[in-house]
Amino acid sequence: MIIAALRGVDSRRSGVEVPPTTLRSAFTSVRAPLAHAALAEKDLTGLESMDQCRRTLEQHNWNIEAAVQDRLNEQEGVPSVFNPPPARPLQGLLGWSYYLIMLPFRFTYYTLLDIFRFALRFIRPDPRGRVTDPVGDVMSFIHSFEEKYGRSHPVFYQGTYSQALNDAKRELRYLLVYLHGEDHQDTDEFCRTTLCSEEVLTFINTRMLFWACSTSKPEGYRVSQALRENTYPFLAMIMLKDRKMTVVGRLEGLIQPEDLINQLTFIVEANQTYLMSERLEREERNQTQVLRQQQDEAYLASLLADQEKDRKKKEEQEQKRQEEENARQSVLAEERRLRTLEEEKERKSECLPPEPPLDDPDSVKIVFKLPNDTRVERRFLFDQSLTVIYDFLFSLKETPEKFQIVTNFPRRVLPCLPKEEQPNPPTLLEAGLSRSEVLFVQDLTDD
Repeated sequence: MIIAALRGVDSRRSGVEVPPTTLRSAFTSVRAPLAHAALAEKDLTGLESMDQCRRTLEQHNWNIEAAVQDRLNEQEGVPSVFNPPPARPLQGLLGWSYYLIMLPFRFTYYTLLDIFRFALRFIRPDPRGRVTDPVGDVMSFIHSFEEKYGRSHPVFYQGTYSQALNDAKRELRYLLVYLHGEDHQDTDEFCRTTLCSEEVLTFINTRMLFWACSTSKPEGYRVSQALRENTYPFLAMIMLKDRKMTVVGRLEGLIQPEDLINQLTFIVEANQTYLMSERLEREERNQTQVLRQQQDEAYLASLLADQEKDRKKKEEQEQKRQEEENARQSVLAEERRLRTLEEEKERKSECLPPEPPLDDPDSVKIVFKLPNDTRVERRFLFDQSLTVIYDFLFSLKETPEKFQIVTNFPRRVLPCLPKEEQPNPPTLLEAGLSRSEVLFVQDLTDD
């Protein structure tokens, strides 16, 4: 195991990648006892002599990795990278002179190259740089993914990357982002073997949101520029950390289902405290907000109650003031009415014709019975209108404001006031009054 792992150092030259965990575990096991180091080098380098292996290790300060690498370089005809030969003074001087001479040319070359690349971006911009329909890009990828790999896959988030970030932030959930490199040699195997496996999709669906898009789509390319992946397949775990969405884990390269679940579990457990802290802070903020809202509602209710009390108090005061004003106006109106009535009585009294003498043969003696049982006696002439009788009674203080004059037998109301059908009331003679009459005054004020 140790030899096979350490020989992976050389395998990197041929393009075969050896897992770093395998190298670390192998070197750790080899470095433990120095007694086994020489034996390990012998197996690795093919040296037959234990003494030669021991001398080689002593030259490299018992660094077996450096010794093995140096030995492999020597076998391939490559100069040693751990103990390079000392540079000669002349060669060093020539090297520095050449570097200084070429420095302006190199600077000019790379400057012009950068300017050319910058201008080329405006002349021939990458079509993926313009995102016009991000949701359409995501839905197109999902459709093509299902056509190629089937419907047994983690639940894709059907929205833009920004929407997925906002939902993960609002719901305090992990967001797993997958960037699909269509042309990469490991993409097909990863999708079929890992991403669509039952245990992986169950793990992802129950623990996090899952957003994916192809880097050939403008939306996927935009996210690729933001996350800066190195190779494919690429997965990034994002969560709310320190009140901002942060990438807390990156998985690059082909990975098996079990390893993917283990690494995602490790990322989740390593950041669980941050997520719980965010949840507690949000809960505290929500409770504080609810408490503040309740306080505001209570204050508003109290304020509305006080305003209602003030309104009712003002209404009562206004009503009372209005009633007082109405009463005052009523009193004033009554006073004006009484004063007008008094003036009218005086005017009527002044306009009455004089009372005829007792011995006038055309006179009529009339006794009036008022509603208050008061008796009033006066003489009138037969040729005088009944209006004169009415004006006489109206001028008396004891007479009601509104009244009518009624005969006793037969009972009839004397037409003393002008009417539309009889504008000129009749005289006493025309009314059929005798020389001595008793007339009753009927109060009509209430009517």
